[in-house]
Amino acid sequence: MNNIKSHNIDMILQFGEGQFIEFKESLDKSFSKEIVAFANASGGSIYLGISDNGDIKGISHTNKLRSTIQDIARNCDPSISISIFELDNVLAVEIKEGKNKPYSCSSGFFMRMGANSQKMTRNEILELAIKSGKVRFDEQICTNFKWNDFDEDKFKYYLKLAGISYKLERDEMLRNLKVLTDNGFTNAGVLYFAKEPSMYIISSQIRCVHFYGDDRVNILDKKVFDKGIMGNIEHAIEYIKDRVPVRYEIKDLPRDEYPEYPTDAYRETIVNAVIHFDYFLGDMIAIEKNKSSIVINNKGELLFPKEQFGKRSEARNRLMADLLARTEYMEKTGTGIKRVIDACNTNGNRVEFDFSDAFWTILHSNIIETTPEKDLAQKDIDATVNATATANEPLNEPLNEPLKKLVALLIENPDITKEQIVKSLGISRASVTRYISKLKDLNYLKREGSDKTGHWKIIKDN
Repeated sequence: MNNIKSHNIDMILQFGEGQFIEFKESLDKSFSKEIVAFANASGGSIYLGISDNGDIKGISHTNKLRSTIQDIARNCDPSISISIFELDNVLAVEIKEGKNKPYSCSSGFFMRMGANSQKMTRNEILELAIKSGKVRFDEQICTNFKWNDFDEDKFKYYLKLAGISYKLERDEMLRNLKVLTDNGFTNAGVLYFAKEPSMYIISSQIRCVHFYGDDRVNILDKKVFDKGIMGNIEHAIEYIKDRVPVRYEIKDLPRDEYPEYPTDAYRETIVNAVIHFDYFLGDMIAIEKNKSSIVINNKGELLFPKEQFGKRSEARNRLMADLLARTEYMEKTGTGIKRVIDACNTNGNRVEFDFSDAFWTILHSNIIETTPEKDLAQKDIDATVNATATANEPLNEPLNEPLKKLVALLIENPDITKEQIVKSLGISRASVTRYISKLKDLNYLKREGSDKTGHWKIIKDN
């Protein structure tokens, strides 16, 4: 009912009471809660002069009645803007969705749910306040913070990244950064500068997992970082970077690099997750490197309609965003999604954004297996790895991407020499020697026969 004047009474009666329509015979004590309920929800209209069962009783359109209705709306906390229209002998009061939620009246906080206006619980009020930005986690005071847990090195490192000279007293600088107030140290300050942020905020951590396949069963490696905002971002980016294969083409100097995933895309996505994460939830950001995708799970739903995604930016944690915007990690506020899409398009990757139960970003690999030889080699690797891990147990020791490439090469050609490995993988002889030694230490590899006439053997029952 966005435009009441365009509807006649018959049409309104056909709609009946529901999420956006309320009938009242007269102005009664419950009128204020109906206004509040619509303002806290998606807006709606109250029709005075119509009974609950849809009978038109009519009501006198007096200036006194209009004035009383306006007074009721103004006395809500905060005040609510309404519009009043005459429809024959019915008075229509239009309430738009409020921009300053949550709203209350003398009877409390109410929310329109279907055809009823229900009183809100404490948690529902808090959730609405959080969603509307009235209560922001990063700006809340961490009442139990102890100053001996302040990390001076993290603070100096941040100032260096932000290009700020450490000339004033520490507390004065913290106040200028808005992380220290008269009431105490904020959660944003803890997340940035505490030695172990999870001692105070359990959701400060980032979980990075490297799965062998796409079925998320066999874990090659897992790390949980609790390094503060800057440290978490940098460690998470390096974790993914270490596991992203890069193809090299040497035509001219310098050589051309073709990564499986663009650094700018997963870098921007990780930064986005850290800044927009809902730290009230008590969970943690999850980053997964799968066989053919990178998945970043940020449990912080959109603060605006999905149709505006990519066109509008609204920080859930404004103070944290302001601090990060002073560094190179967040140079252009509001353009992150576009940069992710552009980077993926340039690098030949497909990207998905999913808002089903959280905010998921899925970067799909740009590698397409096309040859029978590659398929066969991958099957041999699969068989080897599957022999070393059960469905519910991770490998005792992870293989990173360089080691996995070497394993694939040795499976394909057990008689290969170190010189041939150097040419095939495009790495130094010293690196080859180090990788082979690592595989032997992990009991993945052994040499059968002499150095000249022998061959490599992958130990499948590792």
